Amino acid sequence: MVSPLSHSPADIDAVIFDYNGVIGLQPTTPMWSGLAELAGWRTEDLTHFQTTFWSAREPYDSGAFDDTDFWTAVLGRRPEPALLTRLRAVDTALWTRTDHRVVALLQQARRADLPMVLLSNAPHPVGDALDASEWRGLMTDALYSARLGMNKPHPDTYRNALAATGVHDPSRVMFIDDRPENCEAAAQLGLQTLHYTGSPADIEKHLDLRAGRLTASSS
Repeated sequence: MVSPLSHSPADIDAVIFDYNGVIGLQPTTPMWSGLAELAGWRTEDLTHFQTTFWSAREPYDSGAFDDTDFWTAVLGRRPEPALLTRLRAVDTALWTRTDHRVVALLQQARRADLPMVLLSNAPHPVGDALDASEWRGLMTDALYSARLGMNKPHPDTYRNALAATGVHDPSRVMFIDDRPENCEAAAQLGLQTLHYTGSPADIEKHLDLRAGRLTASSS
């Protein structure tokens, strides 16, 4: 979705990007199955594994759970150190594959010298891995929920990201996320929003790089 604008097109002075589902690719079923198998779950129980995984993910993303807390909740027992290391590595790999088509758009925006901030619900290992990625240097700043101590759609996550852009007027900032509830929360604070559904063409449609700056598309 794109939040209603008071005028269109409107100048965009900065963009806040979600990671997973926008810049980052979603895990494939084989990747999920590999993680479940490593965690000791049977292949036929993949859906149950994913339900258990997500039920413990919110406190892990917010930093309330550390690695051991999270995987103890998923496994139903405390993992031994070697297994914990493997689980953390495989889990991080699931969430750090990038969509190179979107990265190409980031490069275009960077050449326009416009602030771009990453705002992601991510535990510490994922945030650390993203910070080490090649494309991370395209971003002005990166904010991760585990470091903030709160997850989207908490309003303060957007306030922190807005402050990181250096733009004071939220109506001049575009927020892009694949989850409608996150976009709705951002819109409540006055940010322009784009609900991203997997096509980089949608970003190109609503963000037009012309004359060295971003503008919200009137189409």
